Amino acid sequence: MNLGDEYLKVVQERFKSVKDLGDKTIGQLANDEIHWNLNEASNSVAVIVKHLSGNMVSRWSDFLTSDGEKSYRNRDQEFEDDISSKEELITVWEKGWNTLFETLNGLGDQDLLKNVCIRGESHTVLEAIERQMAHYAYHVGQIVYIGKQIKDENWETLSIPKGKSEEYLQHMLKRHQS
Repeated sequence: MNLGDEYLKVVQERFKSVKDLGDKTIGQLANDEIHWNLNEASNSVAVIVKHLSGNMVSRWSDFLTSDGEKSYRNRDQEFEDDISSKEELITVWEKGWNTLFETLNGLGDQDLLKNVCIRGESHTVLEAIERQMAHYAYHVGQIVYIGKQIKDENWETLSIPKGKSEEYLQHMLKRHQS
């Protein structure tokens, strides 16, 4: 395997890890909780999911052949909280991620240094992937943070629980010694 193909494999694993954090957070939220926001300047989980999905569909559709900011995208509408149910939220969420993963699966080493445009600005495919990774991780972090605020003491941790770092380290060291 060459460096480019290894990069594409690793970046897909990282995107899946980011998605998994969102999946596990959304899974903990009730129908009404997806619409919670702290104040008017804040976004709900439903709004963040709409924005992420809209971005993903725009950026990753016809990725190598058209600008990542599609004419059919209405970015401002993504910030209107009009998702009717958690089921609809999950459908919107999966549509975006499926578009991303289908495109990434079709890329090869030979594509990484090709140029693509986002809002008329040229990026290598490698740069475009990294740009979107940072964007998606940022917003999924917001989703997790909102979920923790909503669930409070009922939050099921997605990582190493507080006070359990040493125990986790020892578990991992034993696991990797075998």
